[in-house]
Amino acid sequence: MREVRVIDDQGQQIGVIAPFEALKMAREKNMDLVEISPTAQPPVCRIMDFGKYLYELEKKERAAKKHQKTTVLKEVKFRINVDEHDYQTKKNHVVRFLEDGDKVKATIFFRGREMTRQSLGRQVLERLLNDVADKAIVEFRPRQEGNTLHAILAPNAKKPGEKPQKPVTPPQPVHQAKQA
Repeated sequence: MREVRVIDDQGQQIGVIAPFEALKMAREKNMDLVEISPTAQPPVCRIMDFGKYLYELEKKERAAKKHQKTTVLKEVKFRINVDEHDYQTKKNHVVRFLEDGDKVKATIFFRGREMTRQSLGRQVLERLLNDVADKAIVEFRPRQEGNTLHAILAPNAKKPGEKPQKPVTPPQPVHQAKQA
């Protein structure tokens, strides 16, 4: 490297100087000389406190992590002979989980002779999917794995607590040409 473009700790451009002079300037200020853009002609270096820069970067990453929402998969178990009140209670649990932003796995277990009545289990899950259709997106349709039948629901794309928006109609032309 014969020359580098140097930017000082205030963000002011010093100019194009020799690398050893730039390093000398950085040491005088008790800072580091950091190469920012090695592919530029001449390469760009900045005088900065690199330790402080790394600390600020880590601090930003921690703050970003703090505001992230982790999705949790909650499971609600049904039986093929579920009573109406129990169904409504479990459906309300599903709705609450979806409103909290969690995914829901609705499961039906078949025991013994219940395996011959799988259509009843599908009816229960289809009823649940229809009841929560406005609050959920079906990620996996009901499918059978061994003696269990399950479906996975995800919350709608809207934010929790946000009201649904009216569909936007495209603007209509003011004057229409007469057709011949």
